[in-house]
Amino acid sequence: MSVNSVEKSQDQPQPQSQAQLTEFVERTAAQHGIPGATVGVWADGREIFASHGVTSLDNPLPVDKDTLFQLGSTTKTFTATALMRLVADGRIDLDAPVSRYVPELVLSDEKAAAGITVLNLLNHTSGLDWNIIVDTGDGDDALAGFVAKMADLQFIGAPGDRASYSQAGFNLLGRVLENVTGLTYEQAIASLLFEPLGLTQSFFGTAEVMTRRFAVGHNPDEDGDLAVAKEWRLTRGNNPGGGLASSAADVLRWARFQMGDGRTEDGEQLLPTELLHRMREQTVELRGSNLGDGFGICWFLREVDGVRTIEHGGSTNGQFAELLIVPERNFAVVAMSNSGTDGIAFNRSVVRWALEHHLGVVDKDPEPLPYDEARAQEVVGAYENDGMILTVATDATGLTLGAVIKPEIRAAADFEMPADYEPAAMGLLPGDGDEFIVTAGGLKGQRGFFSRDVSHDFSRELSRDTSGAVTGIDLGGRVFNRVPTASA
Repeated sequence: MSVNSVEKSQDQPQPQSQAQLTEFVERTAAQHGIPGATVGVWADGREIFASHGVTSLDNPLPVDKDTLFQLGSTTKTFTATALMRLVADGRIDLDAPVSRYVPELVLSDEKAAAGITVLNLLNHTSGLDWNIIVDTGDGDDALAGFVAKMADLQFIGAPGDRASYSQAGFNLLGRVLENVTGLTYEQAIASLLFEPLGLTQSFFGTAEVMTRRFAVGHNPDEDGDLAVAKEWRLTRGNNPGGGLASSAADVLRWARFQMGDGRTEDGEQLLPTELLHRMREQTVELRGSNLGDGFGICWFLREVDGVRTIEHGGSTNGQFAELLIVPERNFAVVAMSNSGTDGIAFNRSVVRWALEHHLGVVDKDPEPLPYDEARAQEVVGAYENDGMILTVATDATGLTLGAVIKPEIRAAADFEMPADYEPAAMGLLPGDGDEFIVTAGGLKGQRGFFSRDVSHDFSRELSRDTSGAVTGIDLGGRVFNRVPTASA
């Protein structure tokens, strides 16, 4: 029986079977050329899984629900929840300056640094740029070494002014965990979360992962064919923001805890209910982003077809993960895939299918406006942050957006880095807020907005003030500043 032939009531879709999920996952993975993927769904009080393909094109093993994939930035939800356990114990104050817990911290702007609170880091309002590209080794001092390098990181604004996604900020939170607990970050996460929650298939270290079945990433080679990504994991200094490897089974167990009352399956009150639920209350607004309408504490918050969701995705070198939870409907879906650059599109398709076929919730992209040459000329150009360059171009019939790692960073790296995103179609969205959506390619469905010179008043940005020249792009929650042209 095909998915389309399953009859649903108008009010409530019928529960979907593992066979139906498997059929969709296999068909969609084939369409996107995904070597291996695993999906888990919690709905109607039960869990179902579907897997496709192999762990590696070079050394293939079948993928199943226990295969380890890299979670990338979904790791941040673990870091944040562990911090909240220490908040519950009175060992951390969310409103305290982070320097109270990391007195060795030195940043490029001492005044701004003094104003960064723990909460600013947890909801990405610290003003810190995305990240620093540095390898501080694999020893227990890796995070200390990373923090020592943070003086090289730029500020994109004052603490509290606006949200801007920061990997470095979450790595700094990992150092908070270390200093407060006296453990390494990895030991702290294991003690505070993995052990009490029974997450037995979640690991940071290569030594633990390599003795189990695990997926490797894949990126297009020079001929466009998928090849194994040779650098498997991020540096240890990036573990708090993106270093966890886990299985679909463990991630669903994690999601069930997040939907609950803070108790473990054995009845232990791991986190007070009010603190767990506080994590999904909005702390700051997001504008023009497919990631969400706002941040809670770490979680992206989004209303989809009238239903509130919390979610977080992640990417590493040729691997992608997406976790979406609907607490009020006791529903969760996780999708993990091992192909760049189409892994994002695959994961989003799976999440949308699960929402629609289990909850009757339809998640659709907004339609862009017809091409406008005058508006296009306002936004064409190059935009950069510390690690990447975005290029917006036009051929007088449409706009395109490409995303590449800075050439100097790629050239200096002694390991293979993730693939770039070739220019693909994008369009401006209705309204006066300079919002846009990418409509093709590996970033299809990604939304953002162009920022203008509004005298650094973010309240005017939020009110969609379209006066002033375009000065930057916000994409994926990250700020990219416009690169001045020779004639500027």
